[in-house]
Amino acid sequence: METILVAGGAGYIGSHMVYCLIDKGFDVVVADNLSTGFRAAIHPKARFYHGDTRDKVFLRTLFSREKIDAVIHMDAYSIVPESVENPLKYFDNNVVGVISLLEVMKEYDVRRIVFSTTAAVYGIPEFEPILEESLKVPISPYGDSKLMMEHIMHWVDQADGIKYVALRYFNAAGAHPNGLIGEAHRNETHLIPNILKVANDDNLKFHMYGDDYQTPDGTNIRDYVHIIDLAEAHILALAYMKDGKSSTAFNLGSSQGYSVKEILETAREVTNRTIPTIIAARRPGDPDVLVADSTKAREILGWKPQYNDIKEIIQTAWQWQQNNPRGYQK
Repeated sequence: METILVAGGAGYIGSHMVYCLIDKGFDVVVADNLSTGFRAAIHPKARFYHGDTRDKVFLRTLFSREKIDAVIHMDAYSIVPESVENPLKYFDNNVVGVISLLEVMKEYDVRRIVFSTTAAVYGIPEFEPILEESLKVPISPYGDSKLMMEHIMHWVDQADGIKYVALRYFNAAGAHPNGLIGEAHRNETHLIPNILKVANDDNLKFHMYGDDYQTPDGTNIRDYVHIIDLAEAHILALAYMKDGKSSTAFNLGSSQGYSVKEILETAREVTNRTIPTIIAARRPGDPDVLVADSTKAREILGWKPQYNDIKEIIQTAWQWQQNNPRGYQK
């Protein structure tokens, strides 16, 4: 049985990753400082280490106690507007954090890492859908920090033989069908949970950030992929590297774009709620359209997303929202 370290395993994506790994028979160790994650989101069978991956003393303690076979890195700040307002916070946590982790991996001879990166590395794309080889000119410090992390991993692979798979997420969405974990942030910025919060509370209104984008209905278009399908791709990436394959990057998306207005209308259908809406100013760092071409992941990794219907994705998120209106704050 392989032991996998999930850095950031108490967060939204990380907690789902841990559940999927344990369901597949892996032994799992979680490292998280709980700055954005929740202790209650961690699978009871995972061994939890409370600490910061920028802290090499903490990491050395963990690696000396656990025989880690591979790492899944999900330990980055990821809010685009916040990164524009506070870029140093993002470069410190995201870039410095991964450097510390790679240094300790090298010390303990851990040679595989799957890394969460993002569609934000592409900036404003030249064409849609986006290929892995598309031009990368990030328009936010968040996207730039992730691209730096990709470059760092490339050179560390060349120098030290630490193999990596960089998985460029588009928009993670939905919740685990078991209802035990879902999307919860202390300051929620993601579209679907914010819409569903309004559906669940008659006193709230949904804020639509911009209706003047260069899209058919004026609202920006994104590619949504279910959280369980994302997790499955990481497990396939671990197997890919175990087979001795070379380091590379994959887009993870549905290859189908939905506008904010389309998501809103689907949420109204799923929830049978009005969801009153206010048009607000655009947020900084938001491109008009981001849609993946995920052919490479499907052909090379054998990735087969199970949640291809946006309505079904929203239904899993709505189940979580109804049962946990305050997230993990009981």
